[in-house]
Amino acid sequence: MLQNDTLARNPLNALGFDSDAGLLPGQFGAILARAGVGKTAFIVQLALNAMLREQNVLHLSLNEPVDKVTLWYREVFQHLAADLQIPQAGQVWEALLPHRFIMTFKVEGFSVPKLEERWTDLAAQGIFTPRVLIVDGLPVEADSRPLLTQLRQLAQQRETPVWFTVRTHRHEPREADGLPPQLTGIADLFRVAVHLDPEGQDVHVRVLKGLPEGADSSNLMLDPATMLIRKGVSPA
Repeated sequence: MLQNDTLARNPLNALGFDSDAGLLPGQFGAILARAGVGKTAFIVQLALNAMLREQNVLHLSLNEPVDKVTLWYREVFQHLAADLQIPQAGQVWEALLPHRFIMTFKVEGFSVPKLEERWTDLAAQGIFTPRVLIVDGLPVEADSRPLLTQLRQLAQQRETPVWFTVRTHRHEPREADGLPPQLTGIADLFRVAVHLDPEGQDVHVRVLKGLPEGADSSNLMLDPATMLIRKGVSPA
């Protein structure tokens, strides 16, 4: 009941994430933003949303050690627990931990076969079977297509949706379809693209691609103090 109440109040529902990870198995989603804007905080909230639904999340980090990623999860959950006034938050946190596994790679040492090998070992030993994959810190650009195609084949085989963080840069021109240049030539691989757009002290959450019919992201933002996703003040 507690998890149901927490999920019902989750503003991620406004983006259509009302089941599992917001993507179907094998589909890709991207969280795009400049450095320091809140990509990791956002994607950790997506992971916690899946974990609250008892979905196992494999968090693949290519730029942070395990202890730093663990701290991100703890801090975001603490803010979420305080914001939603979750009773017995410590017990809820402990219940969530078995649904998360953090795996790290050096960017230059990452390959899909290496990921597949470690993924297979986890499952074969009965340690962890992911239902959602988070990829944080992988350089995603137009020339990433061969690697992303391999990764999508793996995700489809394992029936696992994948969320990526994608770093953009200030003052880059958008493509004709409104997407940033990082997705040029590879946009077809992504079912959903969400951009974190800073304006002054605010960070707006804008869905560039894949907003479900009837969903509305026009007034979603990241709280600058907690980095939680919240509904902003609707325009008059």
